[in-house]
Amino acid sequence: MREIRYIGDPVLRTPAEPVVDFDKELRKLVDEMFEAMYAADGVGLAGPQIGVSRRLFVYDCSGRKGHLINPTLTIDDAEEVLDEEGCLSVPGRDTGKPLYAATPRAAGVSIEGLDRLGRKVKLRARGLLARCFQHENDHLEGTLYVDRLPKSEARKILQRTH
Repeated sequence: MREIRYIGDPVLRTPAEPVVDFDKELRKLVDEMFEAMYAADGVGLAGPQIGVSRRLFVYDCSGRKGHLINPTLTIDDAEEVLDEEGCLSVPGRDTGKPLYAATPRAAGVSIEGLDRLGRKVKLRARGLLARCFQHENDHLEGTLYVDRLPKSEARKILQRTH
């Protein structure tokens, strides 16, 4: 099973490279990402979180399950929504579970990319699914949710991390 990388690992701060080969290895990687996400009790997981610096993520959130490769995210509704957010790559030192903080995100997004067979995928989302897409897409840019918090709040989270 693929292991989740934690904050401090450089792969989490490096923009991921586009996926170019849509082959058996990619299909296996997507399956392994779902396995790692479910084992960690997550709702989304991006390539960099398992040490693979490629532009892809998997999700199972708000009754929707899927994966996106080389995604492009567009903000449809820029109204800022503040809600609790955590990350498998930012676990608490004492619990090993994600640390949560009220994190601002856009209310609605569109995202398009490819599936593991190279077919086009286009989705629209609001609520928790929109938050999930933004969170996972951030991972592909080398950004963590703590980067979106006020500095004092981010500092509190980082002092408690793994």
